Amino acid sequence: MKRASLMWKAMALASSPKESNPTMAAFPRSLSSMAASVGGLAVFLVIASLLLVSYPIGSTVSGYFYGIDSAGQVDLPIFEGNQSSIDRGHDSDVDVVDKDSSSGSDLKVLISLGGVNNNSVNVSDSQPGSDLQESTTGARKEEEASFKDGSVALSFKENDVDKGSEESSSDAASADSKSGAKSDVSAVPSNASKTGSDDPGCDLYRGNWFYDSLGPLYTNNTCPVLTQMQNCQGNGRPDKEYENWRWKPSQCNLPRFDAKKFLELMRGKTIAFIGDSVARNQMESMLCLLWQAKAPKNQGNKKMQRYFFRSTSTMVVRIWSSWLVHQTSEPIDFAPEGVVKLHLDAPDEHFMEFIPSFDVIVLSSGHWFAKQSVYVLNNEIVGGQLWWPDKSRPMKINNIEAFGISVETILTSIASHPNYTGLTILRSYSPDHYEGGAWNTGGSCTGKEKPLAPGELVGNSFTDIMHKKQIAGFDRAIKKATDKSKLKLMDITEAFGYRHDGHPGPYRSLDPNKLTKRGPDGKPPPQDCLHWCMPGPVDTWNELVLEIIRRDFASSQSSPV
Repeated sequence: MKRASLMWKAMALASSPKESNPTMAAFPRSLSSMAASVGGLAVFLVIASLLLVSYPIGSTVSGYFYGIDSAGQVDLPIFEGNQSSIDRGHDSDVDVVDKDSSSGSDLKVLISLGGVNNNSVNVSDSQPGSDLQESTTGARKEEEASFKDGSVALSFKENDVDKGSEESSSDAASADSKSGAKSDVSAVPSNASKTGSDDPGCDLYRGNWFYDSLGPLYTNNTCPVLTQMQNCQGNGRPDKEYENWRWKPSQCNLPRFDAKKFLELMRGKTIAFIGDSVARNQMESMLCLLWQAKAPKNQGNKKMQRYFFRSTSTMVVRIWSSWLVHQTSEPIDFAPEGVVKLHLDAPDEHFMEFIPSFDVIVLSSGHWFAKQSVYVLNNEIVGGQLWWPDKSRPMKINNIEAFGISVETILTSIASHPNYTGLTILRSYSPDHYEGGAWNTGGSCTGKEKPLAPGELVGNSFTDIMHKKQIAGFDRAIKKATDKSKLKLMDITEAFGYRHDGHPGPYRSLDPNKLTKRGPDGKPPPQDCLHWCMPGPVDTWNELVLEIIRRDFASSQSSPV
């Protein structure tokens, strides 16, 4: 109002009568009036320009379009509207072939759990609207080459196996107070190991799935690095409620992911996701979440994907490693050339050389132990998976035992590395949901639209034993570690056993002719019930990662020097 008043005063001043000018009087009255009007308008424009400099409205316009205040910095506009995510064609980067609420939403349903069981994108953060160009990395090529045989099996017949802070942002706190939802929460004891729980006052992995009407923090149209096979909405999945279910620990809040908070915590630091295609799934989820605040610049090379957030000098890295241990195709003893040999007592040297430059490492493995491979310990062949030519020779370990050994090896190697002092997070085994069979024998997750309720979960023996062996390997590594606080177990297996609704299922591609329903013979269509839709349940993993990092950094700062 003040600015408008000043403008009108200036206009009135410019158009007010002046002393008579003899020269001007010689001209006709109409021309004199026109000159006075033009002069008045010129004075008005000059004064208005000065006022606009003093009271800019640009921040208001910027805030309207970009959702930031005048002090905010825009690296790249949020991708809105109908822009589709990048179509990568058939993505071979897969392990399967063919009291409080933590948000301000209404909680429609609360499910209580427990007891049962790259192509990289080159985007400059200084060029709004710049074209997205795909660049193939060496890691992607290795993944594609690894799946030509299509031999992944996700079923397991047990033989003789040993069965052996509550700190949220002010926004989240405010949102919690607004939630008037009624819920009947029953605390069900979790069977998951408590080892590695980073806060004795709150187990992050025992809790409930609740429906959050606020929905996800991004969509398939606002994340340009989303792999097409996990772009469930873009691929035609008709339901969307699976995007809204969030995890709520029983004893504390797990805040919604805060991209700005994450970047600030990781200022000048690097987080690396290392492992199989599920690691890629989680890394892309992290990028999608962060992209809503800042757009990174792709600085990847043939050895790793790297995305740099210039505003905080934060780097997000992803390195492919199928088994996390050393592998070779060279002949060993009676194992010929060409068959993959896994040295279970040696880490994968292809990423170990980089870890001194990392501050946080998130590990993912397990599913590749269903593939054909030979197991080697102390340079001796001790077992194999889908390979054991001489039945007269006793096989000392199977793929389940091999997985447990590999976990111990990689964690011990990282924890004892002389030049790595960062935080290592082992994300536990990610459950698949091929119900009624394996991925290639009629298993299906088609038509699942919400999490399982308590009592509905059917135990998966393969998932259960893989999880158990992984925990055992983690425990052995913890006993050996000098600084035990730098090894964290992110134990998501039990909670995610209930999320059969979160997979792409048959919605794996843009193919308009893809099969999405069972055939006349009852056979389900080809589908992916291992990886996770984005947005979807996988985003919870990065909420957990943020909370683990926050607690670790807070603990480090409070520790006496």
